[in-house]
Amino acid sequence: MGFYLNPGNGGFLDALRSQIYVDKTGLIAHTNRFINTDDKFMCVSRPRRFGKSMALTMLAAYYSCGCDSRELFSGKQIEKDGSFETHLNQYDVIFLNMQQFLIEAEPGNVTKLLEQEVLEELWEEYGGSIKAPARGLADALRKIYKKDGKKFIFLIDEWDCAVRERQESEALQKQYLDFLRNLLKDQPYVALAYMTGILPIKKYGQHSAPNMFWEYSMTGQGVLEEYAGFTEREVEGLCQRFGMDFAEAGSWYDGYRFQAFLHVYNPQSVVAAMKCHTFSSYWTSTETYEALKIYMDMDFDGLRAEIVQMLGGGSVKVNTRSFQNDMRTFRTKDDVLTLLIHLGYLGYDPKAQEAFIPNKEIAGEFENAMSVGGWAEVVRILEDSERLLEATLCCDGKSVAEGLEKAHTEVASILTYNDENCLGCAIGLAYYSARKDYKIVREFPTGRGFADVFFLPLPSSGKPAVVVELKYGKSAAGAIQQIKDRKYTQALEGYTGEILLVGVNYEKDGKNKGHSCVIEKQRR
Repeated sequence: MGFYLNPGNGGFLDALRSQIYVDKTGLIAHTNRFINTDDKFMCVSRPRRFGKSMALTMLAAYYSCGCDSRELFSGKQIEKDGSFETHLNQYDVIFLNMQQFLIEAEPGNVTKLLEQEVLEELWEEYGGSIKAPARGLADALRKIYKKDGKKFIFLIDEWDCAVRERQESEALQKQYLDFLRNLLKDQPYVALAYMTGILPIKKYGQHSAPNMFWEYSMTGQGVLEEYAGFTEREVEGLCQRFGMDFAEAGSWYDGYRFQAFLHVYNPQSVVAAMKCHTFSSYWTSTETYEALKIYMDMDFDGLRAEIVQMLGGGSVKVNTRSFQNDMRTFRTKDDVLTLLIHLGYLGYDPKAQEAFIPNKEIAGEFENAMSVGGWAEVVRILEDSERLLEATLCCDGKSVAEGLEKAHTEVASILTYNDENCLGCAIGLAYYSARKDYKIVREFPTGRGFADVFFLPLPSSGKPAVVVELKYGKSAAGAIQQIKDRKYTQALEGYTGEILLVGVNYEKDGKNKGHSCVIEKQRR
């Protein structure tokens, strides 16, 4: 057992001993199906702290020969799979953490150090097969395969660190990507290559350098959706175990969405919340908001407006295909938004091809970034939001109308969209502070249409539910009547308590331009 060659099961054993362990061994069933097939090259990209490294230690424990990991997987999901016995501890594994080589190597010698380190361990194990000096790591592995028929599984962590942390060095990046391609592509000794990072593989022209990889990213995880984070069922089980409120956990950490799994939670934050027994911002506390602000402040037409729309609870269309998969080549606002999706600052709906701010934790990070300058109009709306909520709960329609008038005016100075979208965004921003007590849903399905905004109280809040209907050039009273006629409140299945019906009207003509509001109470 070595450090790079067959690292054993110690890392996975540490994970199993932890206070919180969520069984993700079902991932192994998928990698088993890809071994020695055309699908054997897997690039799995997710945001930081989304369990990528833990998955690699699990795969190393399962595949590495020279150790017995049967007991570690006893009772786990993978044990029930028909492929479990076939591949258990049957392969030579080469485990590479690219961050280590980037830090330790002399400038320009990242791959040279990597080859030197791995070749030392290969020589100890297979010196008789290599014999003549190898021209490099790929040559040594070909000699081993030719002599012994040995195939290797490659597990590569932080594969993209050279792209992220050496953004200015195109030469280093190209040399590194060419190394990966030569090491892995069309090589007979590769049984499986599974590498993880934050970014998909960098593109050059119309192609990416190691173009044999299948991509599993935050814009499309494919068959690996269940393993991109924690699922609803997993988080609900943890909340029951630790006595935490499941609805509030969703408000804080849910919001990453894929084709089949529509509710994927940030795993690091969920674990921290359970251990600390407090819902708070954990994932974002590991990196300064200045990193987010750099991208928010980029001068692309429409970027500022779309960030405001998302902060107000809306979604925006994003073309993710033009992104070059690095952190410095930006041609349009869509490239910036796509990077924020990969970094985890935005969720992405692959069916609608829309981006959105996924949860309260991330919304707070956007708020922090805006507070340090350049977003004065939005900050003013957010600062007034607590007063607006209080006025709403007191059924003070006049004050609510005045607050919405101010918010709508501020938002209209940023957005170029029509009045309907603009007012909807203004509502979302104006009630921003309500997110601590409510789950706010725009275009909430009711069975007889869509209510414009629903405020669903978190169980611990003690606040009433709120239904908001918007009208344009009609009347606030007419908006209230629509809520009643279409029985919007029936959508609150299982809810008992007070409901506030809020009707808002906006007059668009020059003579009567302004907002009016009527609020009524109802009980269920």
